[in-house]
Amino acid sequence: MNYNFPVTRTKNPKPRPQDETKLGFAKYFTDHMFVMDYDEGQGWHDGRVVPHEPILIEPASCVLHYAQMMFEGMKAYRKPDGTIQLFRPDMNAKRMARSGERMCIPELPEELFIAAVEAVIKEDIDWVPSAPGTALYIRPYVFGDDVSFSVLPAQHYRFMVILSPTGSYYAANDGGLSTTRIFVEDEYIRAAPGGTGFAKCGGNYGGGMRASRKAQKYQCKDVLWLDAYEHKYVEEIGTSNAFFRINDEIITAPLNSGTILPGITRDSVIQLLTKWGMKVTQRKLSIDEICAASKDGSLQEIFATGTAAVISPIGCLNYMGNDYQVADGEVGPVAQKLYDTLYGIQTGTVEDFMGWTHTIDIKKQ
Repeated sequence: MNYNFPVTRTKNPKPRPQDETKLGFAKYFTDHMFVMDYDEGQGWHDGRVVPHEPILIEPASCVLHYAQMMFEGMKAYRKPDGTIQLFRPDMNAKRMARSGERMCIPELPEELFIAAVEAVIKEDIDWVPSAPGTALYIRPYVFGDDVSFSVLPAQHYRFMVILSPTGSYYAANDGGLSTTRIFVEDEYIRAAPGGTGFAKCGGNYGGGMRASRKAQKYQCKDVLWLDAYEHKYVEEIGTSNAFFRINDEIITAPLNSGTILPGITRDSVIQLLTKWGMKVTQRKLSIDEICAASKDGSLQEIFATGTAAVISPIGCLNYMGNDYQVADGEVGPVAQKLYDTLYGIQTGTVEDFMGWTHTIDIKKQ
């Protein structure tokens, strides 16, 4: 289906960031955004591109009280020839559909989702950075804004897409990959079976901030979450999926518990590792097994995967007051190869031998 969204151009364009090497993460936002409405009985309607500006929302809107919302995170990249491409946007659309089902939010058809993302990027195409390590971060999100205190699904929703030119998620990675120090959280939990751990909704992240603050007291960058029942099995690292290389077996938590976000980078990593002939296992892995591997030298690498940072190598875990080093504490060869390959495919410096990229036709609608 072809979508043709009306565009209202801004009359007050923002100045572009002058130094693309100092973009940071989500510090700047582009001139335009996409907005679309949903009404019960009418479906999704009136999609449009408008100036990026504050929105009006009734103080009694249900999203502000009951958090009925979901979001996605994705990026657009500028290739050396100037072409703009997305990385596996169909997977973002599918994940948003799964999140919506859990949050009782009406489904956005995949074609509509991608068309909306493309429409706003085309209006702000000059905002896509080209410096090494940069990208245009894309935040699609949906929220219910019914004026109601009834704890029921809303009947009116807004779908919006905003854009931000960004650099590295972790400032320490601006010059390339470096390892981080991670705190193992054995008190608070991120998600429990039957909850919303597999959905990309705001409550998952708001509830994790207490643990993140706690980690900072131990000079750690982020949190390694353990399972809700036994506080024994590793799940995610911060807002990213976690991988552990022990005796040349690469292990990541399975998705069948419903507590793990099905990351698009996670899936890409598993496919690449399998293609390269490496042993990849999706199974429960206890923190005790990891600590023992650190002590006997069989813990070769730990890294997190996600849209924001792509690959985040871990050099040390702090668990119950003790530090457990990962190998020599430096970036491991598998993490480096994965980063070079994935980021290379995303930015067009490595051939897309997996068929993952989606080129945007820069001719505006």
